[in-house]
Amino acid sequence: MTEAIYLEVYRKCEASKGKRRVSVSGMLRYLGVSRSGYNSWLKRKPSKQQLRKESVQDKIREIHAKSHDIYGAPKITKELHKAGEVISERTVGKYMKEIGLKARYIKPYTVTTRNSNFSSSLENILQQQFNPDSPNAVWCTDITYIWTVDGFVYLTSIMDYIHGKL
Repeated sequence: MTEAIYLEVYRKCEASKGKRRVSVSGMLRYLGVSRSGYNSWLKRKPSKQQLRKESVQDKIREIHAKSHDIYGAPKITKELHKAGEVISERTVGKYMKEIGLKARYIKPYTVTTRNSNFSSSLENILQQQFNPDSPNAVWCTDITYIWTVDGFVYLTSIMDYIHGKL
């Protein structure tokens, strides 16, 4: 908790350089932490654990960038294992969350429509004669769907055209 306070005080002081000065002592007193603790935190060298964490996070960023932001924690963990790093998938996931990386799912492209240019293959067998002499000579059909409470219902209509009557 105090490290978070020290870090925030440090950020505020760095942000105020060249602007209105911020009183570090006043901020520390207001937040209830000691000035000597803040100074020792400033001079403290990072631990081996912190250095390893930063090293692994750099490797994670590199692998994630090489995969075009597609790989998530499982695949990045496998890549790290190939590189000789001993780390769990859960730790990789935590590190990714800390540095703001996410796997991106790319939906595979699927052809859903086909060219509907039938003009060259269809024949006009009706020849603009819309009054046939016998039944079952000219039909008109259509299909559609209607949304109902139970789901979609398909409606098909077939009309037989006889001497001007449907």
